Amino acid sequence: MAEKHIGVVSNFFDQVKAAAIKLSGALKIGDTIRFKGGETDFEQIIESMQINRAPIKSAKKGDEIGIKVKEKVHKGYKVFKV
Repeated sequence: MAEKHIGVVSNFFDQVKAAAIKLSGALKIGDTIRFKGGETDFEQIIESMQINRAPIKSAKKGDEIGIKVKEKVHKGYKVFKV
């Protein structure tokens, strides 16, 4: 299955290693996502996500979610569902 573009990083919080992602597609816990931008290109499984600091199990197009990330990302990096 081909990767599907599902969002873009809108912010990164270095102190807590978390990224805010503006979604253009649906996403749920357990999905694998891939970050691409600059020198960065890595995949990770979504173990938890939040909207306004409240835990959620799934998110839809138009939502802005927060997730923990294993590497530093920057605003504008593309997010794909693998």
